[in-house]
Amino acid sequence: MLNNIMIGQYFPGDSFLHRLDARVKILLLLILLMEVFVFTRAPVYGIMILVTLALILFSGVPLRMVLRSLKPLWWIIIFTFVLHLFSHPGKELCRVWQFAITQEGVEQGVLISVRLMLLIVLSTLLTFTTSPLKLTDALESLLSPFKKVGLPAHELAMMMTIALRFIPTLISETDKIMKAQQSRGADFVTGSVLSRLKNMVPILVPLFLSAFRRADDLAMAMEARCYRGGAGRTRMKEMKLAGLDYTAMVVFALLSVGLGVSFYL
Repeated sequence: MLNNIMIGQYFPGDSFLHRLDARVKILLLLILLMEVFVFTRAPVYGIMILVTLALILFSGVPLRMVLRSLKPLWWIIIFTFVLHLFSHPGKELCRVWQFAITQEGVEQGVLISVRLMLLIVLSTLLTFTTSPLKLTDALESLLSPFKKVGLPAHELAMMMTIALRFIPTLISETDKIMKAQQSRGADFVTGSVLSRLKNMVPILVPLFLSAFRRADDLAMAMEARCYRGGAGRTRMKEMKLAGLDYTAMVVFALLSVGLGVSFYL
């Protein structure tokens, strides 16, 4: 199950999504996620699904990897769908015990489920196509205007990227510890919920120790390289917008206009 968690993983490639400026990708993603929440009509979501599929196709990331990012969250999506299925009044379609399934409940359940899947897939595509180094530089660049009000942009971007980078490492470490405990007879699959939670305790202790050890090693490595934060730091490659970035922004603006028109028609 842990192998299905794809958050924070980078898939090397040379697609236009990989070559796109990371700052542009972050900004366009934020706007697109806001549009997912604002536009609620079925035709708009149909266009968004087609756009998402096209982005996956052109990104060069295998579809099965993107679908694996959804797998750990299926139960949340299903729970959300069932919750909306029975909680909306309207035209009754059928009845399960004392609860009525309405047409409005089905429509709302499908809408919210699709919305969740779009949020997960689009966010995962960003980390799939952006290396941690570019992500750090982009976050720092986007947060730099807030330095005037005292926000430590470089340190904040560095912390966010390190946290994102270490998610796959911690998942791999957890998987190894679980397999080691299972070889000693631990059971994480059967039994009651309480017994499963008790069996998880022997995993947490070595996992925390490993995480602290890695954090200590990383801090020592950064100090050994004379890392002193973002003050006075220079870059070998400055981030500059290219023709591809401007084209992507124009296409995205046209797409947003099209979504707005589809919403009000």
